[in-house]
Amino acid sequence: MLAYPAIDPVAVSIGFVKIHWYGIMYLIGFAAVLLLGQQRAKQAWSPIKPDIVEDLVTYGAMGVILGGRVGYILFYNFGEFLSNPLILFKIWQGGMSFHGGMLGVFVAMAWFAKKQQCTLWQLTDFIAPMAPIGLGAGRIGNFINSELWGKPTDVPWAMIFPNGGLIARHPSQLYEAFLEGLVLFLILWFYSRKQRPVMAATGLAVALYGCFRFFIEFFRMPDAHLGYLALDWVTMGQILSTPMMIIGSALVVLAYKKQRQA
Repeated sequence: MLAYPAIDPVAVSIGFVKIHWYGIMYLIGFAAVLLLGQQRAKQAWSPIKPDIVEDLVTYGAMGVILGGRVGYILFYNFGEFLSNPLILFKIWQGGMSFHGGMLGVFVAMAWFAKKQQCTLWQLTDFIAPMAPIGLGAGRIGNFINSELWGKPTDVPWAMIFPNGGLIARHPSQLYEAFLEGLVLFLILWFYSRKQRPVMAATGLAVALYGCFRFFIEFFRMPDAHLGYLALDWVTMGQILSTPMMIIGSALVVLAYKKQRQA
C-alpha cells in the first residue's frame, strides 16, 4: 500500500481569499488550449487564425463551467434540484460533470463557429487533441481533494484516502488522469498532426474517452447517492459513456466515408 500524499487542497491563502488546486487545474487546461491552439492555428487547414484562439478559449471555458455544473445537477443530483433549485448556483459546494461540460463545449463551439463562419466539426476537430490536458489536470485536482476515489482493493499501490474511511482503495483519479489525460492526448495529438477528414478527430476523441471512462468505472466507487443503477455494477458514468462510444465511432466512420465519396 502507498501512502496518500496529503496535499492541502488550498494552494494559496491570502486573508479570506483562497485559491484551490482544483481551480488551478482548470486554469492549466485552459492555458494548454491557448498555447497549443496558437500553434495548431498556424496549420494550413486550421479553421481559425492564431489571434482568434484566445476568444475560442473564452467560449470553451464558459461551455465547460456552465455545462459541467448543469450536467452535474441533471445527471447526478436532479432530485435535490427539484426540492431546492438554488443549488444550481452553489458552485462553491462542488459538483461538475464531464459529460455536461462536453455538451456545454459543443454548444459554445456551435455559437463560436457561426461567428467565425466555419463549421462546428471543424472547430471541435481543432480543440479535440488539446482537451485531454484539462481532463488529466482535473483528475489530479480530484486526487488532491481526496474525492471520487476507487473501490477497496489490496493491490500494492492502493491508498487510504482521508475522506474514504480506513480502507485501502484504488487511486482511480490517477487512472483517469493517465488514460483520459496523457494517453488520450498523445493519441489525438499525433493523429491530428496531419490533416484528417472533418469530424474524424472529434469522433475519435469522443469514442476513446467513452471507452476509457467506461473501463475505469469498474475501479471507481459510484456516487453514494446513486449507487449502481443496474446489474449491481452499471454506474451513471458508464450509462453516459456508452452513447459516446457509439456516436464517436459513427462520426469516425462517417468522416472517412464522406472523404471517399468526395
